[in-house]
Amino acid sequence: MTSSSAVFTALAPYGWDDAWADAFTPYESEGLLPGRVVRVDRGQCDVVTAGGVLRADTAFVTPHDPMRVVCTGDWVAVEPGGNPRYVRTYLPRRTAFVRSTSSKRSEGQILAANVDHAVVAVSLAVELDLGRVERFLALAWESGAQPVVVLTKADLVPDPVVLAHLVQDVETSAPGVPVLTVSALHGDGLDALVSLVGSGTSVLLGQSGAGKSTLANALVGDDVMDVQAARDVDGKGRHTTTTRNLLPLPSGGVLIDTPGLRGVGLFDAGSGVGQVFSEIEELAEQCRFHDCAHEREPGCAVLAAVDSGDLPVRRLDSYRKLMRENQWIVAKTDARLRSEIRKDWKRKGAEGKAAMEAKRGRWN
Repeated sequence: MTSSSAVFTALAPYGWDDAWADAFTPYESEGLLPGRVVRVDRGQCDVVTAGGVLRADTAFVTPHDPMRVVCTGDWVAVEPGGNPRYVRTYLPRRTAFVRSTSSKRSEGQILAANVDHAVVAVSLAVELDLGRVERFLALAWESGAQPVVVLTKADLVPDPVVLAHLVQDVETSAPGVPVLTVSALHGDGLDALVSLVGSGTSVLLGQSGAGKSTLANALVGDDVMDVQAARDVDGKGRHTTTTRNLLPLPSGGVLIDTPGLRGVGLFDAGSGVGQVFSEIEELAEQCRFHDCAHEREPGCAVLAAVDSGDLPVRRLDSYRKLMRENQWIVAKTDARLRSEIRKDWKRKGAEGKAAMEAKRGRWN
C-alpha cells in the first residue's frame, strides 16, 4: 500500500490535506485508495491517485440521484484493482456548485465539488447581460465558494473609459465580488487572476463563447482545451468543452473547466440571492413591516431607495425575479409553502381586481 507521505506528495497539488486524510481513514483500513475525480463521462471517471490516473466505474455510488452521483472535484475511495474497478464512495463535500435540472421535478444537478473559487467568465464581445451575471453569482455564493467575475476579451474594448464603465456596471451588480478584466489573447490581466486562483480549487463557469477554454489554456500554460471562434452575429460559441475537467495549474491550485451553460436555473439558492443583492437585504431591514414584499407597502425602505435613485429599478426587478424563481423551485418539494404561494397569488389578484374596479368607478 502507498505510504501516507507518498500520498501527500502526489495528491497535495490536487488539494489533499490533513482534513481529507482524516476523512479517508475509515476506508484506508479496507485497502481502498484515495483520489480526486478529474473527469466524469458516461458513468465512468478518471481518478488521480498517488499511483497515477485510474479509470473507474461510478455505478456503485447512487446513480439515480443527480445530487449524489460522483462529479468532478470529488475526493473518492476507489478500489485498488478489479475489472471493472469501482469508486466505492466519495468523501463529504466541503462545497458544491448546484443548478436545477431541466426536468419537471424539483431536482438539483451538481456541477463541481469542493470548490474554493467560482470564476464567472463574461465576454465583452457582446452586450453585458447583468441579470445573467447575478444569476451565476447567486449559485456561486450558494455553493460556498468565493465568486470572481472575469470580463474576458477585454482587447475588444480599446477605450479605457468605456471599459471602466463596464467594470463599474458589473461591480454594482456584484457587491463583495472581485471583478477582473482579462485578455487571454494578449495576456493582459492574467497575473491578477493567477494570484487569485493560485491556491485551492477554482471552477470556471459561463456561457458558450465566453472565452472559458481560451482562459483555461492561458492559466494552464498549454493548449489543453479546444477553442473555437464565437459567432460574429451574437458572440455565442459551440460547446468546445463537453465534460468537466480538473486541471492542475503551474502556479498552484487546480482548475475545473466546465461546458458552456445555456441554462443556469436556481436550486434552493435563497441565501445566494440574498448575498448578490445585499444592499436590498440591508434596506429591507428598515422597512416598516418585517414581511414587506417591496411592492406597494407603506414605509418600504426599498421602494424609497428606488424613488430617490439610490437603488436602480433593474436591480429590484432582477431581485424579485430570482427570488420568485427560487421560491417556486423550493415550493415544488414543500406542500405547505406551495399552499402559501397560491394564497399570496390569490390575495394579490384580488387586490389588483379591486384596484381596477375602483378606477372604473372613478371613470364612470
